[in-house]
Amino acid sequence: MAKSAPLPISGFIEFLPEQQLILQEFIRRIRAAYELHGFSPIETPAVERVEVLTSKGGEAAEREIYAISRLLGQQDGAEATDANLALHFDLTVPLARYVASYASQLSFPFRRYQIQKVWRGERAQAGRFREFYQCDIDIIGREQLSLLADAEMPAVIYDVFRSLAIGEFIIRISNRKILQGLLRHYGVDRDASAAGLRVIDKLDRHPPADWNKVLVAQTTLSPEVVEHVTGFFFGTGATTGETLQWLNDHDANADKDFALGVEELGVVVKAVGELGVPETHFKIDLRLARGLDYYTGTVFETLLVGHEAIGSICSGGRYDDLTGFFADERLPGVGISIGLTRLMAQLLDKNIVKPRASTPAKVLVTSLDKKHLPDYLKIANALRSANIATEVFTEEARLGKQLKYALRKGIPLVIIAGDQELSQGQVQLKYLTEDFAQKDVEEIPLPEIAARVTEKLRVLGLCGIAW
Repeated sequence: MAKSAPLPISGFIEFLPEQQLILQEFIRRIRAAYELHGFSPIETPAVERVEVLTSKGGEAAEREIYAISRLLGQQDGAEATDANLALHFDLTVPLARYVASYASQLSFPFRRYQIQKVWRGERAQAGRFREFYQCDIDIIGREQLSLLADAEMPAVIYDVFRSLAIGEFIIRISNRKILQGLLRHYGVDRDASAAGLRVIDKLDRHPPADWNKVLVAQTTLSPEVVEHVTGFFFGTGATTGETLQWLNDHDANADKDFALGVEELGVVVKAVGELGVPETHFKIDLRLARGLDYYTGTVFETLLVGHEAIGSICSGGRYDDLTGFFADERLPGVGISIGLTRLMAQLLDKNIVKPRASTPAKVLVTSLDKKHLPDYLKIANALRSANIATEVFTEEARLGKQLKYALRKGIPLVIIAGDQELSQGQVQLKYLTEDFAQKDVEEIPLPEIAARVTEKLRVLGLCGIAW
């Protein structure tokens, strides 16, 4: 049989074990933060009906959706609906279908989190993947939803990224009604306004000196309107309070949407502070619009300070009706999403996180003599019973090779026990350094192994994964 080249598929990233360990630890910490705020987990199938997936995105979504089919075509007895199934490209549309399906069994406001892979058929490029993890939370109301739900989103973001410890971050907050009202104040119709908001949302990709030129070139806005809009961005105050005061004083508040957006923004940012997010970690940024038109009010975007070129590391916003395509009942909501695979790839590429180990094991029990294998296994069992991840080296090799094996995998501690040690009822515990320095060896009685290893890991700060 001819051999197949083991080439990875473009856009479908594979991490090495040391990278995958960090990804899994990120997922654990994100899940813990979500649950800390009372969000419940759900999981929807990777596959949905095509009409469900295209209910929100239309033709644009259809171009990115992967349909599924059997390699040899439909077999006898196969479901006829198989030809109408596809992989989900995000988690919001499946959430809408899920809520519509189980509305009578859910408690509202419904608070859910979902951490799953999604598939999107777009051109693979730096920071863009065709298969990736999303980590979403949403709060869904029945007919109405308090603005305090909007304020909870930055509080969750704050706890998530403090836990991930990847650097300082800032949460940008705005309200789409403000820009929509401003554009209508200057006579811009709805379609031109929607297109304008999409361009405004990407202005940060250009220097401020070019903003007017970009808006004139990429929208139907007149140069006069563009002057007013960009001047609006530079007129706000330095602090949250000053910006809100400036907005309340601005003459565009004659527009009802503008005034409502300013009012909602004031309620949200006040509650964000009351929920414990310091003003050093959030700010009002009126350029933020989010490109997706289904956002109707508050919008969020999070940037890593000093690494803004990475782009948004967490974003989302408020929408008026989640399930309009599936049910008559109005279900407004607010949510955020972390594109975890993209974020991980960027953090690794820029050395913001540096993998330390390719194994969760903190201890390697070396094997000096096969006759002592039962003793080595007993030592490993004692460590595992104390919740210490442990590996036993079971191959025949000299001690030096076993130490190099541990060093290469990033295992920090090794246990060495030969005839002499075991006859005395003890083992050697070695903290592994590049030069195998003998000064790092301790003699430990067998009954004290678990306690002493636990203490050693604590002292060395090796109880968790570091990056």
